[in-house]
Amino acid sequence: MKNLVEELKWRGLFHDAMPGTEEQLLKESTAAYIGFDPTADSLHIGSLVQIILLVHLKNFGHKPIALVGGATGMIGDPSGKSEDRNLLTEEILAKNVAGLKRVLSRFLDFDATGENAPEMVNNYDWMKEFSFIDFAREVGKRITVNYMMAKDSVKKRFSGEGEGMSFTEFTYQLIQGYDFYHLYKNKNVLLQMGGSDQWGNITTGTELVRRMGGENSKAYAMTTPLITKADGSKFGKSEGGNIWLDADKTSVYKFYQFWLNTSDVDAENYIKIFTFLDKETIDNLIEEHKTAPHLRVLQRKLAEEITVFVHSEEALQKAIQASNILFGNATSDDLKQLDSATFLEVFDGVPQAEIAKADVENGIDIVEVLNDKSGFLKSNGEARRALGENSISVNREKVAEGFSLTTNDLINNEFVLLQRGKKNYFILRVI
Repeated sequence: MKNLVEELKWRGLFHDAMPGTEEQLLKESTAAYIGFDPTADSLHIGSLVQIILLVHLKNFGHKPIALVGGATGMIGDPSGKSEDRNLLTEEILAKNVAGLKRVLSRFLDFDATGENAPEMVNNYDWMKEFSFIDFAREVGKRITVNYMMAKDSVKKRFSGEGEGMSFTEFTYQLIQGYDFYHLYKNKNVLLQMGGSDQWGNITTGTELVRRMGGENSKAYAMTTPLITKADGSKFGKSEGGNIWLDADKTSVYKFYQFWLNTSDVDAENYIKIFTFLDKETIDNLIEEHKTAPHLRVLQRKLAEEITVFVHSEEALQKAIQASNILFGNATSDDLKQLDSATFLEVFDGVPQAEIAKADVENGIDIVEVLNDKSGFLKSNGEARRALGENSISVNREKVAEGFSLTTNDLINNEFVLLQRGKKNYFILRVI
């Protein structure tokens, strides 16, 4: 077996592991799992590290299992939280579980066959028939309250301000621990992985496997570091909130721009963590970037690789095209290839005005468009002066006095992009 732990270490994807984990992964093909709680109907880039870890597992000859927490999602993980989560309804939970399955299926082929084929499981399937009495006898008896209280996720809640921790959340680590035992017993899963904040929950699982699995039982744990930015701020959020892995929640253009706008220091770390490029290729890219940082070679390669991984090559090309429209020499035809959502993303924050489609159908003079119909320019006189200076563009093409705006000029049958000079934009929305 190739050394997966060694690979994860140079990539910055290794935080901690129980003794014997590396040896187990070197010895034989090993089934390992990571849990994803359905707190939303999609995943954002905060979950990307764990998805990439499952893909590395598969690439190194091991068996990846993605666990969707239909049962644990009903309780809520207390790790890193200062107060109880709001409990989700069964309807919302079912919708979220389906959403997670859809997203994860883009990265791992759960329909594949073979010994190491990826699998997806839902812990609700084995917890739904487990009575409280049976759980208390079979699982609760194996782990002491002292052991549970010693976990950081629990200690922080008891020592901090607020109302402490509910019994519901206190049981979370037991249920997650039982997941490990169930998968160990039924699918020979020997390793659980997750973020470093999950260490307490994961080691409870290894302890349960040892106490419930018999004398020769073995279980291992491995965690990844929590990703932060170089300035110490939280990774994975922009001014607009989370960066999601679904294009209908975060457009591909915005997703691509997020990676393109990373700092030099972050890009050097992220290209190891979030791509599958080999060490030699990455080292060469880092050196090339250092010789000409202004070309942003690292950021471009990072953005390209991860956009293709999460979306597709076709989606990447559209995102690049959208970027070129804002920063390059795009034509009217280029603009008209953008869908409405991407168009609005590209020109986010640009002032807008509405105009009736009836006004445009028979053609409308550009001077009237620039002043009366939009308020883009303050007067007809200013509009004529700007046209005389050749500084007015409609959909990125220069126009002169006498130009008439028609429905043929509409982008997606809805928008017109007005521009004065290089940076002064205005959107006319035709309704």
